[in-house]
Amino acid sequence: MDIKRINPGQRMSQAVIHSNVVYLAGQVAVDAPGTEVATQTSTILDQIDVLLRESGTDKSNLLYATIWLASMDSFDEMNEVWDAWVSTDNTPARACVEARLA
Repeated sequence: MDIKRINPGQRMSQAVIHSNVVYLAGQVAVDAPGTEVATQTSTILDQIDVLLRESGTDKSNLLYATIWLASMDSFDEMNEVWDAWVSTDNTPARACVEARLA
């Protein structure tokens, strides 16, 4: 069994590759608390692009995405950035859910 880990840490790796499938850890805009959702979304998608590139693939091969928002009020703002980023000929299955911040 061949497993490759990208940016491994004490508790998790940012990406793990097994059988030509890349699994990404949840990505967050670490340095962007309080910034607009569009800015945070762009930062996160840039991070995903880097991890996919380091894993030997790109967003055109995405199978599934789960997007977590602090409020569904941000849905349209996030989608504007997502729609500009995603490969329109290769859109993944996707879920978008709300998780209120404490």
